[in-house]
Amino acid sequence: MTLAPGGEKPALADAVARLAGWKRIALAIVAGAGAATAMAPLHLLPALAVSYPALIFLLDGAALRKNPVRSGFFTGWLFGFGYFLVGLYWLAFSFFVEAEQFAWMAPFAVLGMPAFLGLFTGAACAGAIRFWRPGWRRVLVFAVAMMLAEYARGHVLTGLPWNLPGQALAGTAAGAQTAAWWGAYGLSLVALIIFAAPAAFVGARTKGGLVKGGMVMAGACAALFAIGAARLALVNPGDHDEVFVRIVQPNIPQREKNDSDLWWRNVERQIDYSAGPGPSRGRIFVIWPENAAPVINEVPDALAEIGARLPKNAVLAAGAVRRATDDSGVTRYYNSIAFAPQTAAGRVVTGAYDKHHLVPFGEYLPLQGVLRAVGLAQLAPYDEGFTKGAGPQTLDLGGPRFAPLICYEAIFPGRIHPKGERPDWILAVTNDAWFGDTSGPRQHLDQARLRVIESGLPMARAANTGISALIDAAGRYRGRVPLYQAGVIDLALPRAARPTLYARIGDLGFWAMMIFAAAAGLSRTPKQDRPHATFARRD
Repeated sequence: MTLAPGGEKPALADAVARLAGWKRIALAIVAGAGAATAMAPLHLLPALAVSYPALIFLLDGAALRKNPVRSGFFTGWLFGFGYFLVGLYWLAFSFFVEAEQFAWMAPFAVLGMPAFLGLFTGAACAGAIRFWRPGWRRVLVFAVAMMLAEYARGHVLTGLPWNLPGQALAGTAAGAQTAAWWGAYGLSLVALIIFAAPAAFVGARTKGGLVKGGMVMAGACAALFAIGAARLALVNPGDHDEVFVRIVQPNIPQREKNDSDLWWRNVERQIDYSAGPGPSRGRIFVIWPENAAPVINEVPDALAEIGARLPKNAVLAAGAVRRATDDSGVTRYYNSIAFAPQTAAGRVVTGAYDKHHLVPFGEYLPLQGVLRAVGLAQLAPYDEGFTKGAGPQTLDLGGPRFAPLICYEAIFPGRIHPKGERPDWILAVTNDAWFGDTSGPRQHLDQARLRVIESGLPMARAANTGISALIDAAGRYRGRVPLYQAGVIDLALPRAARPTLYARIGDLGFWAMMIFAAAAGLSRTPKQDRPHATFARRD
């Protein structure tokens, strides 16, 4: 098959659309991999302006094949495979923490996860081809189809909304500010439309389409960042006068955290970083990262030393493992945050929050009986894995109310706290030591920033090896401890902003945008521009 646009020939787009065989396969994978470089830590936004138009030109070619839907699916799957291969390569590092047991699983994770997640991108491209339109309309059709798939990816099989397209804009607070209106999914729709714009005006009868599209993209980017800068100037609710946080990053290697013989040494290290005078009045929250002190509620000596060395007006929020035995003698383990204020009886654990959104294969094994039979196991060091907690909570331990989040729970838009129970801040703990000095912990921090901007709530985030941060209600970093450094953030707690539009209506704004974009993309076109694809087939 060859393509011959009528009139002015858009050579680059035509050349990409006509690719076949290994060249087509290679370009689809490379384009996907290039798009992933727009995520942390590189944040190469111009890569999106190349990768998304390249995918659209490849779909232009797919639309003219004998089986366009199948061709579109395969093209999209290749793009998604490249995207997730580069974006999620860091998952492999977790299997080498205890290499003697888990290293053999690393290749399956590195290749299997992108292959699976690529199905969503493939489905999006197949659906887009079914409704392909000429010119700028196909950009809207593409963006809507992609976001339907991305929304599904964030919800199907417990969901994995990691590296949504809009997350590329979270490298700066200004770039991500409009998430306060339409959330991460709406921001992703906007990002897709903006960065695919160079392809919007390339067509059979278009001259200088790439240049026109590039100018539209540049203008839209400038407007997005200008709006973000204006909002940052307006949203600054200040700090609490009598509420402080002390965020501890002990920088303990994961293999040492897993060693029960080093338990007391690890706890003492965190006590050392937590000790020292506190504010003369009010309350200070001392925050330790995920799994900082397993079963701390069962160790009176540790609580006694904590009570002796921490400020008396401190509430310790320590990532912990909690275990509970029911009446039938079954012991269950929970990934928790233990809360230990100073009481008349001394420093005691008065309550805990249990993680409710667990990581498949990391904290529990789906279809446990079947998968264990073939030798698979979860990374959690407990035979049955962790037990799921009751759900999101808003807690009050004196002072401003807060919503606790543990690691993975911070990646889900709109699921921070129970509906109707808006807290004053977010207390987040995580342990990204599993993933080494890679892009994973940096991408995780970008998602934390998006949750803050969406909700208008500040976040105090303690990470074992980084990146710990205190983030104000507009997404600005008040303090950070870099990856793989030990340190403490000791600052006043920022105040919450007024509820954002997204906090009020959730994803309704995103769906309204989707309906509008779909209606525009599927609108009828003038007769002279009615070919099924941007380019016309040459017989």
